[in-house]
Amino acid sequence: MSTKNTTLEYSPSHQAQWLLLLGIIFVGANLRAPLTSVGSLISFIRDDLDLSHALAGSITTLPLLAFAFLSPFAPKLANRLGMEITIFLSIILLTIGLILRSLFGTSFLFIGTLMIGMAISIGNVLLPGFIKMNFPLKIGFVTGIYAVFMNLFGALGSGLSVPIAAIKGFGWKGSLAFWAIPAIISLLFWIPQLRKSTESVKVGEAHSQKEKSIWRSPLAWHITVFMGLQSLIFYTLITWLPEILQIHGYSSNASGWMLFLMQFALIPITFVIPVTAEKMKDQRILSGITAIFFLAGIIGLFLGSKLLIPISVILIGMAAGSAFSLAMMFFSLRTSNGQEAAEMSGMAQSFGYLLAAVGPMLFGGLHDLFHSWNVPLLLLLLIAIIIFIAGINAGKNTVISDSSVQNKIAR
Repeated sequence: MSTKNTTLEYSPSHQAQWLLLLGIIFVGANLRAPLTSVGSLISFIRDDLDLSHALAGSITTLPLLAFAFLSPFAPKLANRLGMEITIFLSIILLTIGLILRSLFGTSFLFIGTLMIGMAISIGNVLLPGFIKMNFPLKIGFVTGIYAVFMNLFGALGSGLSVPIAAIKGFGWKGSLAFWAIPAIISLLFWIPQLRKSTESVKVGEAHSQKEKSIWRSPLAWHITVFMGLQSLIFYTLITWLPEILQIHGYSSNASGWMLFLMQFALIPITFVIPVTAEKMKDQRILSGITAIFFLAGIIGLFLGSKLLIPISVILIGMAAGSAFSLAMMFFSLRTSNGQEAAEMSGMAQSFGYLLAAVGPMLFGGLHDLFHSWNVPLLLLLLIAIIIFIAGINAGKNTVISDSSVQNKIAR
């Protein structure tokens, strides 16, 4: 059977595949910007609402907690309603959350933020599986495409937030509300998918011995730690990089664009890495280089040289893009089938984002305690070293079922 014919089994027409790809792209475009747009505005929000650094950090932490606690339930919800409808409802929830977060008082800021996190967590979990179901022969390519647009809009969220807030009558509330527009557009692009007769894959029925073996698998835990700690670094710096840079003489606007640069640097990497990783025998070299980039970039921020900071920001961006893409690919490359991949995704995104949720609040709390960013940055250096170790183990050419068997034999 030719590649062309095999692909067509998953889509009734070439036109339908392109329409589906556009829908995936526009949904992916909303999985970062609602969060990254906060980082550049955090000082304005904190001052306007009189929040502490730790409480302000929770604006980023709340969505990560939603990622952690809702991720295991997203496949079950998709089983009941169908993936297409579940994703559509998540975008509606996202739109409502964006409006509530932006237009009302402090309480609605946090309620809306939590709703945004719940909506994005569904997309985070379901899109990789949705891609595997509909583009089984092009997983690396389509994963790279949606990751590029996700991070492109994430970068725009950081770079445009302060300029939009500076428009008369907008302020930080209007700037955050602006990101409801892409969410509404994505709803329109996803509507054609609702016409499809959905055959839900039973990814939610994971109460088996195989599921238990995943939670007992050292390889699965290496992937989970890799996923969680790279997210911790990314979301911590999304929240606090502008304030760190302002200590080194950057204006609010300039620091926002440096945050944009960090995310812009990861955009080409998020396309190259999935395609490259899929072709390699193992991914240990990619994992090691990723961790080294994290280390070099964080050291540059610690030193605080104006010559080094742009280079450091680019290195961190490249590391973040590579780490995220590797984590997504590990879900497929380190598993034997779609069921196991879904279980791995649920485990890594649940526990991993719970681990990541600690970052922004802990980072802000350490700053409040020591009145300096040096100690928090030293903590990120230690985390980058752990990412190196976990990444090397996650990148080995094996699958979770094999590693689980080997673990039982070793016992």
